Amino acid sequence: MKTLVCSSQPALFLPKSSPWKLKHPALPTTTLQSLNHQRRTLYAQANAKGFGNAPVTIKETPTSKSSNENGNGGDEEIPQVVFERMLVRIVAAVGLPMATGLAFLYVFGYVKEQNLWDVPLWLPFLTTLLTFGASALGLAYGALSSSWDSEKKGSLLGWEEAQQNWVDMWREEEEESNSG
Repeated sequence: MKTLVCSSQPALFLPKSSPWKLKHPALPTTTLQSLNHQRRTLYAQANAKGFGNAPVTIKETPTSKSSNENGNGGDEEIPQVVFERMLVRIVAAVGLPMATGLAFLYVFGYVKEQNLWDVPLWLPFLTTLLTFGASALGLAYGALSSSWDSEKKGSLLGWEEAQQNWVDMWREEEEESNSG
């Protein structure tokens, strides 16, 4: 008997009116029906600049004598020996400060968890700023501190090479800006 009584009730009770006010009242059915009868197909009618039917002409300019034989505008290819030397220095100059910064963060977290020392909040921020900043600068220093001469290896830290390469780099930049 209980199953018959329960089955006569709807499973979900939905009131006929909503307790919330509608922001946009529904359109009357007559308006909806009239919109359906006025359907039309829309076509793209705009022609954007550059997408018209104008013919495209390509002018070829003769290559200048200042450009390199391989056509890259005077940029020289880096020898493989110099590239590998730069790569090793970049990995070292980026990796060592980053590993140091991560190690400091791990040590500060361990010390604080073990209640050995209440590490002030500014100390991990400062060490992260310094070590990760040094890691970001290591990218440039790694490239500048390697010897750009394929026959010359250079020093261990590369300070002399960095000074020379910095001057050479800016000299080339000034020559390009003056000639162009």
